[in-house]
Amino acid sequence: MTLLLSLALGLIPLAGIAVIIVRGSILNVDGLFMSLILLTLSGIFFLNVALELHARGLLSFPHKEKTAPAKVPPAPKAA
Repeated sequence: MTLLLSLALGLIPLAGIAVIIVRGSILNVDGLFMSLILLTLSGIFFLNVALELHARGLLSFPHKEKTAPAKVPPAPKAA
């Protein structure tokens, strides 16, 4: 349920950006800032969708492989 809700709430701000573009107010300061705010909202909800899919095992993120540090041989003992 959370996945579908986040997906819907991520698409609604994108529709708002489409309305701003259709009205032609994207070229003034108010339209630009509103577009940035709506893109941020969409990004947050789509990040939630991605994390939810990852938690369910449906999406895998590339992981960095941790390499073991090189073992330095012990110094020879002085006799």
